[in-house]
Formats: sequence, C-alpha cells, structure tokens
Amino acid sequence: MKRIVLTGGGTAGHVTPNLALLPELKKAGYQIFYIGSYNGIERKLIEEQGIPYYGISSGKLRRYLDIKNFTDPFRVLKGCHEARKLIKKIKPDIVFSKGGFVSVPVVFAAKHFHIPIIIHESDMTPGLANKLSIPCADRVCCNFPETIKQLPQGKAVLSGSPIRKELMQGQKDAGLSFAGLSNYKPVICIIGGSQGSAVINQAVRSILPKLLPAYQIIHLCGKGNLDPALSSTKGYVQFEYVENELKDVFAASDLIISRAGANAICEILALRKPNILIPLSQAASRGDQILNAASFEKQGFSKVIREENLTGKALLSTIKEVSINRDKYMQAMEQSTQTDGIQIIIDLIKELTKQKPAHTKSNH
Repeated sequence: MKRIVLTGGGTAGHVTPNLALLPELKKAGYQIFYIGSYNGIERKLIEEQGIPYYGISSGKLRRYLDIKNFTDPFRVLKGCHEARKLIKKIKPDIVFSKGGFVSVPVVFAAKHFHIPIIIHESDMTPGLANKLSIPCADRVCCNFPETIKQLPQGKAVLSGSPIRKELMQGQKDAGLSFAGLSNYKPVICIIGGSQGSAVINQAVRSILPKLLPAYQIIHLCGKGNLDPALSSTKGYVQFEYVENELKDVFAASDLIISRAGANAICEILALRKPNILIPLSQAASRGDQILNAASFEKQGFSKVIREENLTGKALLSTIKEVSINRDKYMQAMEQSTQTDGIQIIIDLIKELTKQKPAHTKSNH
C-alpha cells in the first residue's frame, strides 16, 4: 500500500483542501498520515477524520519586526529535526503540502529523502512558506491562470482547489428550514470569514431596511458579532458561524457576499453562485485577497468592492447590479475549467508514485 503524508496548517484554508482529498485518497488505496503543528487548528480537524496525526514545532517567518523573530527560528530548526525523524519513520511514497509555515520543514525533510513532493498554492501569488518550498517540489498546483507565469517552468499545474464533496450536496429546502426563511424571496448569504468582519457587518446592517422588502438575509457574522437588537427582524437571521449546515445554507442562497480567501471563492465558483467579493485590505494582509478577487472579476465570475470603498450605499447598488445580471455571472462560471481540483491532484499523486515500488521497510 502506498503511503502519503499530507501537511499544512495555521489556518483552516491550509487544511480544508487536504480534508477534501481524503475520500479519494482512501478510495485509491493510500495509507494517509498528517504532519502539522502541535496544537494548530489542523490537529482537531484531522484527528476527527481518524487520520494518524503527528505534531512538530512550528515558527512563523515574518517580514516585519517582532520579538518572536528572535525565538521562532529555533522553533523552525526544531521542527526540521522532528520532520526529518517522522519522514524517516513513516517512509511515505509522496508528500502533498497545502502550505503554511508548519509545512516547510516537512517539505525540506521529504526533499532530503528524495520523496516526490506536490505543493498546492491557493492564492494568486505564492506566500512566503510556499516560496521557500517550491524549489523542492516536483509539481506546484494553483488556482489562478495568472499564477502559472510566477512558477518554475515544467512544475506548474492549473488544478483549481480541492472542493469538499459534501459542499455540493446541499438541499435548498433544508437550508431555508434551518434559517427559518421562506421560499418566496431570494436569499443573500453574507460571510465575513471565520472571525467575521466589522466593516462588512456594519455595511449590511445599515441597509437592512432597504434590503428586506426584496431579499432575505442569512448573515454569518463571526464569533461575538451577533446583534441582539436585530434578533427578531423578519427575514434577517444571523449566526456566529455555521458548520454542518453550511452546504444547505449555500444551496438556499441566490447571492453570496464574501471575503476573497482563495478556498472560499473557489467553493463559491464550484457552486456557481453569483457573488460579491470584499477582499481584505492591503493594510490587514499581504494583498493576496485583492489579487484573488481581481482575477475572479476579470474572468467574469464576481463583482468586487474594495474594502476602502465599502459603504451601505455601494453595497446596495452592487447587490442590485449582480441580481439583475446574475445569468451573466453564472454563464461565466459554467465555462470555467477551475472548478474542482480533486481529480487533477489525485491523478498527479498517482503519476508521481506509480513508478515507485510498493512500500518496504528498507525504503529510504
């Protein structure tokens, strides 16, 4: 049986694509192991799937001044030592990395033992962790056509993002029932990211009197961001977050308003939902969401409002514009080839491991 090590962590975006690959990897007969940080978000998500999980020391490599810049290099070095021991112990036939700083020592260790490596870069421009790892990789999968020219020739593969199969199996009636809404008005779903977004929440709530005559609203506003004063507002329902019912909420939604994290927008694309993207500002990020959103807008999938231009008035007029032209956006998404990366990635994994002999204790 072939063995694969998955790695990636730090945020849910570095884990959920790995989760999406699990069913197909199991079906293809791979024995799966995961290397992440000691106590990152990835640990709980992976252990819930019954996958053997190994934690290593992890430090962040920052471009800015921080006291942790003096201590984190030692954590990284410790992580490299631990990763090498684990790779030697597990003896994988291939490593698949979703990025995040915990993945760098794992990729370096795999390179040391001449193990094939596939990296997936979600954003339009590679983050620092993947920039460090790309020279070690045999293939680099990506979500955006614009990313190809930034990657080494011969390594780049336009795969799209692995999309969780269950997300495609939502039921509209179940979503409406869960939210306590009717089938008589279109539904707008607002997602501000796992922590919510004060600026998006404020803009949405400021125009509720103008939205509710024509729409129903499902507002995922982030932990601690519920507004008790709006709890009895007819046609408006708010949740801190939704987990198991998210597929049904998406199925019930006619329009989605979202941040522009790569995994989130690739899921919206796969679902063919007309959408408005409000990327994180340059001040709050390295600018990757701005580039992601610009690519989707250029391809005709999305309408974008920059955070610095976000007002209730701007949001209201954009909602009207997208609603009127929803068929145009849906047709553009239908023509996209970047829908779901699972099969492309699984085929690459098989291609890079098919020439290797089955696992034996003498390997490496």
